[in-house]
Amino acid sequence: MLDIKFIRENSDLIKEAARKKHVDFDVAKLLEVDKERLALMTEIEGMRAKQNHASQEIMKASADAKISILHDMKTLKEEMQVKEDALVAVMKSWREMMLAVPNIPDMSVPEGASDAENQEVRVWGDIPKFDFKPKDHIELMQNLGMLDLERGTKVSGFRGYFLKGDGAKLQFALWRFTQDFFAQKDGFVPMIVPALLKPEIFLGTGYLPQGEEDLYKTQDGDYLAGTAEVATMGYYMNDIIEKKDLPLKMLSFSSAFRREAGSHGKDTRGILRVHEFYKFEQVVLCEASHAESMKHHEEIERNTEELTEALGLPYHVVANCGGDLGLGQVKKYDIEVWLPSEGRYRETGSASYFHDFQTRRLNIRYKDDDGKLKFVHSLNNTALSGRPLIAIVENYQNVDGSITVPEVLRKYMGKDLISKI
Repeated sequence: MLDIKFIRENSDLIKEAARKKHVDFDVAKLLEVDKERLALMTEIEGMRAKQNHASQEIMKASADAKISILHDMKTLKEEMQVKEDALVAVMKSWREMMLAVPNIPDMSVPEGASDAENQEVRVWGDIPKFDFKPKDHIELMQNLGMLDLERGTKVSGFRGYFLKGDGAKLQFALWRFTQDFFAQKDGFVPMIVPALLKPEIFLGTGYLPQGEEDLYKTQDGDYLAGTAEVATMGYYMNDIIEKKDLPLKMLSFSSAFRREAGSHGKDTRGILRVHEFYKFEQVVLCEASHAESMKHHEEIERNTEELTEALGLPYHVVANCGGDLGLGQVKKYDIEVWLPSEGRYRETGSASYFHDFQTRRLNIRYKDDDGKLKFVHSLNNTALSGRPLIAIVENYQNVDGSITVPEVLRKYMGKDLISKI
């Protein structure tokens, strides 16, 4: 959510943001509703002032004058009720429109309507060359007893799966490696956070109302999060943070749930796109400074790149175009790792910054040196999702169907090769 004062003074920027993000938003309509809101509030405030004045006058008025004042107060009360009812309706419309205002993308964000127009900014690693036709992760993992999709579907339904044996061990090894990797990074506090959350946390982080179709909802009206970012941001909701404690850096872990409502027919085989998985997320809160946001954005992106490099996985980084940004994102990078079975890079994580778009909704502030309260800036980036497991299996496969364990994971796995016994 943006400041309404900023929107009034920069309506052309909002209009340009909607154009660049390919968002259907009418800023002129919002300003019209805002003007009506302010007018009604002014009228109601004036009526209340008249009520207060009449209450004082009635105490010293004569009997006849009291009757006249009471009649006028009744009429005023009825008129004020009409105005208040109108304000309730206008406020509802105003709030809905305010939640739909797109954040201003950074000038460096490329033009484009979809992820097909994202721009490559970095490439790392050599794409593996096999002297045999590489298998996909499904065949490799099933042959080695690492994955059971049939029983996953039986138990959990479409996109259900079981990791077992060395499949589970390899996933545990990745989690332990990620923990140890970030233990060497300055200031990251590990957190295990809930996935079942109140609606207001999703509203604050921007996953409601626009992203509701991809969320699982409980019978009690709560939702299941698709990323640890949501709970981690909610942790500081309505807090005033000491400036000396900024930046706050968290490495949060949770289960994650996504309906994949917009992905029918996509990646239906295997475990590339599933409804339930686990995820480490970097979340940063920093001072209200564009320069600080940019600095931390590059830092958390680089963290994930270094982790991916340590795993020996070839990847590239793309800058997301305007049409591939979320409503609140100022800028986003996607890191995509090479999948031999598909002959292309596939996304494993996204690094985004929001300025105060999320923290204004969640009311997360700090007191600046001049004593003024400001909303902190927020950032997040995937540290590890479920997809690097797939990338390791495919990139480290051997002709006999075995899988070489990446060197950094061998101490956790207790072996350097996954093969049939």
